[in-house]
Amino acid sequence: MKILLVEDNKRVADFVQKGLKEDGHVVDYADNGRDGLFLASAERYDAIVLDRMLPGGIDGLGIIEALRKTGNKTPVLILSALADVHERIQGLRAGGDDYLTKPFAFGELAARLDALMRRSQAVEAETSLAVGDLRMDLLSRKVTRADNQIHLQPREFKLLEFLMRHAGHVVTRTMLLENVWDYHFDPQTNVIDTHISNLRHKIDVGSNRSLLKTVRGAGYRLSADD
Repeated sequence: MKILLVEDNKRVADFVQKGLKEDGHVVDYADNGRDGLFLASAERYDAIVLDRMLPGGIDGLGIIEALRKTGNKTPVLILSALADVHERIQGLRAGGDDYLTKPFAFGELAARLDALMRRSQAVEAETSLAVGDLRMDLLSRKVTRADNQIHLQPREFKLLEFLMRHAGHVVTRTMLLENVWDYHFDPQTNVIDTHISNLRHKIDVGSNRSLLKTVRGAGYRLSADD
């Protein structure tokens, strides 16, 4: 694997680089946020090991947010001495894929990187989703039901993709606000109800079976089961 390490503590950086290279990985290194963001944006990496607190005008969370805004999905393992639950949640919600607190054992860091790569490869291999006769091509962004094409607006496509990835399970309002609208608060509007209604009409029109169901008091479920 080709890995980018962004860490301003030289002792920690030398320790991690040595272990990664001994494991057979190619490692690029930056000791500040500015250079780390430049390398992460300019090169293709299999994973990024990223310290949270960095000099250089941008910290680890800022790097992650900048990458995710450009569509860069490289798996990121955050390293940080900030260990409380709030800090870990903040790091993951910023777009980090895993969070390892300092001090740490190199064996755990290596195992977490391996797990990130397995998940990343599984996601990359997935190019389509299906629920019953509803099909979504993630590459062409084409949606069909019983071979009839369904035309969706970008937000409707994102909403349907999230529902299809959680097919058979109840998806709550909070889950939709955070993952489809990127809201971490309830705006107290009917935006979800409106989009669900429009989406249900589009995917169920012409069919005698409704796939998108409202679970009263809980949320919504997309399922081919009656």
